[in-house]
Amino acid sequence: MSAVAEAPARERSRPVERVREPRWRRRDRWWGAVFLAPQLLGLLVFLVGPLGFAVVLSFMRWDGLGDATWVGLENFRTQLTDPYFGRAVWNTVKIGLITVPGGLVLALLLALALHGVRGRTAYRVIYFLPVVTSSVAVSVIWQMILGGGTDGILNGTVQELFGVTLPSWLEDPTWVVPAIAVVTVWSSLGLNVVIFLAGLATIPPSLLEAARIDGAGPWQLLRSVILPMLSPTVFFTLVVSVISSFQAFDLIYVLVNPDHNEGAQTIVYKVYQQGFREFQFGLSSAAALILLLLTLAVTAVQFKAQKRFVHYES
Repeated sequence: MSAVAEAPARERSRPVERVREPRWRRRDRWWGAVFLAPQLLGLLVFLVGPLGFAVVLSFMRWDGLGDATWVGLENFRTQLTDPYFGRAVWNTVKIGLITVPGGLVLALLLALALHGVRGRTAYRVIYFLPVVTSSVAVSVIWQMILGGGTDGILNGTVQELFGVTLPSWLEDPTWVVPAIAVVTVWSSLGLNVVIFLAGLATIPPSLLEAARIDGAGPWQLLRSVILPMLSPTVFFTLVVSVISSFQAFDLIYVLVNPDHNEGAQTIVYKVYQQGFREFQFGLSSAAALILLLLTLAVTAVQFKAQKRFVHYES
């Protein structure tokens, strides 16, 4: 009896033999670390490092050459009470309010029109061309189209055909933001169309066929089947589009030249102007951090709201 009772005790006291990891797995892990090292190094040098440096600079006054002076929250107070910076924030928000919903709705309609159409690869390439085109080239082309007076292609054509004088789209403070929004939507349309086409391809055809058999019309099919199934894709494009609209700079800078038009000055332009023209790196860093906080706040609201309209199949 005692021998039987002591047997399990000896089994428990026996040291567990560790299974040696296969050599090929250890080798793959090392190679994975080697391939990841350049990316991690670049992330530290070009993202984490500059971000930390900008955070420190935002609390200092520094012209890039002399000694830096600690000023606390003075740079943030200056920016938030500056009416020109407030106008730049409002211009950034206005561009986002026009380009994000306008671009997403137009891209969704085009994707629905192209889905299932023969030769859609050719259409996909045509719509995607502006995405891979240099923003400077895009800006120059649209400068020729939207130029003021009769020099612009659009204004000159309308003036000649109908005798109607159109506003100076890129110079009038009232029309410059809509003009920027049109060019921004056009240049980013192809990317959103491709993403929506990929999302539409994941919807099971049997689900659409079942809805049609149940008598669903095109509108009911879109509202009750396609949009719920496509909601993760819509959410992804929404987040990316909002962040891109807040960071727009090169296209606006070449297209409008915000130096001569306050209606086109955005937060990123103020960061560039104060940092690399006026050499006020503290103010510039504070503006960049305000933009970062604004972007994080809007993104957090989107992630909070996505629980209400995003449907995950799982």
